[in-house]
Amino acid sequence: MPELTVAIERWPIAGGFTIARGTRTEAVVVVATLTDGAIVGRGEAVPYARYGETVDGVVADIEGLRAHLAAGLDRRAVHDRMPAGAARNALDAALWDLEAKRTGRRVWDLAGVAPPPAALVTAETLSIAAPEAMAEKARALADRPLLKVKVGAEDPLARIAAVRAGAPESALIVDANEAWTPDQLRALLPELARLRVDLLEQPLPADRDGALAGLESPVTLCADESAHVSADVPRLAALYGAVNVKLDKTGGLTEALDMVAAARAHGLRVMVGCMVGTSLAMAPATVVAGAADFVDLDGPVLLARDRDPGIAYHRGRMEPPPAALWG
Repeated sequence: MPELTVAIERWPIAGGFTIARGTRTEAVVVVATLTDGAIVGRGEAVPYARYGETVDGVVADIEGLRAHLAAGLDRRAVHDRMPAGAARNALDAALWDLEAKRTGRRVWDLAGVAPPPAALVTAETLSIAAPEAMAEKARALADRPLLKVKVGAEDPLARIAAVRAGAPESALIVDANEAWTPDQLRALLPELARLRVDLLEQPLPADRDGALAGLESPVTLCADESAHVSADVPRLAALYGAVNVKLDKTGGLTEALDMVAAARAHGLRVMVGCMVGTSLAMAPATVVAGAADFVDLDGPVLLARDRDPGIAYHRGRMEPPPAALWG
């Protein structure tokens, strides 16, 4: 039976990363490792304060299952025993990886996902800065097929317009991270359509997104902070046109597979997103990303360095994870 190791790691962010809730200079991740003889399975998760998580709390939650894992607790039992969130994600990913290494099969084969992941277009994210700085960054990334623009409540239109001017051909996702009011949203929507924004993530606070009911939006609205697990999907389908599936919210690939299926059954578009982490955190998400409408798995691109081996990124595209990394 596997032996559990839990580690806290810190990965510097290149130049800092600013969203509506503040600025970060490093990604603090928790890595769960399951060792069974010569076979090792790993999973990385990013504790997120927005959801009441702390690094120490996530480590404690994982450690709490040590004896059960040694006794043979499997993926489905972990799913049923733990709440959705970063702790369950780390263990779920480690268990998928361990099974893949034991069987000599890739995780997408084990999950019944076909075809296997190919190279994907992923968004590259521009964090909040002065409009002039965001325009300059957009010009540097103008050859990327998809850009994601972080904005807050303060002058978002100037920032979005600056990015559009700098990258006239790129598809755009705008992420407000719950920073807007309903009145601000209604005023901005026609301008976002004029600027050819393809997707708008979580404009309103999650606990006040009922205000979206009946809103006719010219831009697809995507639930992020409001969307955690498959059970959330029926309510969200009345308010949004898409959901952002992040494994640190779903509590792992096991639930993410169910959430994508639920979203499709309710006619929603699917975005597969991430927290800022290394390639080890992105790898499980690639299993569901192949069927997504939008992919935002650029976490490693934002870091000063990544794991070796890691996922290969090149000009807004990412390759499947190597088996030596995960799965």
